[in-house]
Parts: sequence; C-alpha cells; structure tokens
Amino acid sequence: MDYTRRDWNLLLPALASAAAKGEAKELPSKALRFEDLPVRKNGENRSRATLDGLTHTGYPIELHQTELAPGLAPHPPHHHEHEEMLMIREGTLEVTIAGSSTRLGPGSVAFVASNIEHGWRNVGDTRAHYFVLALGRGVK
Repeated sequence: MDYTRRDWNLLLPALASAAAKGEAKELPSKALRFEDLPVRKNGENRSRATLDGLTHTGYPIELHQTELAPGLAPHPPHHHEHEEMLMIREGTLEVTIAGSSTRLGPGSVAFVASNIEHGWRNVGDTRAHYFVLALGRGVK
C-alpha cells in the first residue's frame, strides 16, 4: 500500500502520541474497596496504589494512599514535572512547599505545581492517613 504525504501528516501525530503515552492505559470505571487494595510496606509506613493510567482524553493520573508513622516523612523534599494534590484524611502533616511550611489536619488539601520543591512529615502522635493525586506529564 502506498501512503501519500497527507496520510503521513495524519498518521504521524497519532503515532507520536501513542509512543509518548508508553504502556499507560485508559482507566476503566471501577469501584475499589480499601480492604482489597494491596499494601506496600516501607519501614513503618504503608501505601496502597489506587489508580494509575490515562483519562479518556489521554491525561495521566495516579492516585495512592499512604499511612505515615508519627515523626516520619515518606521521602526527602523533591520536585518533579507533574502536579500533585495532597488530601489528608486523618492525622497532622507539616507540608512544606517552596520553603513555606503549614500544619494541615483532616479534610485539608495542598496543591503542588510543577517543578516546585515540596515535602511533608507527620508531626502528630498518631499515624497520618492521606491521599496523593498526581496529575499530568511525568506521572510515573
């Protein structure tokens, strides 16, 4: 089969988009029970992967839940291309974004824009339970 220049002009952007998405797949609708999510342990901390894939428009999202022990941080402060939203269910976290720290409790939310240095740690006496929603390019 012979392809015209017009055929290639239509096909190449679609191929490039598919290649950029890598192995990620469109997320199906589903209900997930907390008790059924596999637990990954990292020392005293626990996490549960919840969602990881693409929306119907090809937008990458990843959601995980973490239980952070008192006095601990999940990792050192860092930055990355994708945005993140942190939603606290239980406990108290000290969240630092671009050098400014804030104590956040249950129901609180933090948003971190692309490439902004950020981190958090549990400053309470009990385990902190929170969700992290990663949005956009660079989501693992």
